[in-house]
Amino acid sequence: MLSIGQLSEATGVKVPTIRYYEQIGLLPEPDRTGGNRRLYGEATRKRLAFVRHARDLGFPLESIRELLRMSDDPERSCVAADDIARRQLRAVKARIARLIALRDELERMLEMCSRGTIAECRVIETLGDHALCAEDHAGGEGEV
Repeated sequence: MLSIGQLSEATGVKVPTIRYYEQIGLLPEPDRTGGNRRLYGEATRKRLAFVRHARDLGFPLESIRELLRMSDDPERSCVAADDIARRQLRAVKARIARLIALRDELERMLEMCSRGTIAECRVIETLGDHALCAEDHAGGEGEV
């Protein structure tokens, strides 16, 4: 049995995140010692490693929840799991395309820079007027 600190060290998941995953039901309630300290078994360590890997691949928590439900039923068809992975792949490809467009726009802004004064600065001018951009790369605020 592992303490929460040992589980954190074994999986690379921070203690507050482990508690959060318990709170939202991705991890089962842990056993407790007489002093009310959490204790985790190998099954929970494996489940948390699964969650961490899925998060590293960018899967949203709800998709991870679905995948965990599927993994609890090993005789089930994997078609639904494949669909979730395909959905995530589409999201990653869309994000990559958006990042490439952002890179291209930044490079274009810098190439057009005359290295003069701020009054002539293409970077400042373009950031102030989205219509000067070569492509529409507007997304959510601060999103990439």
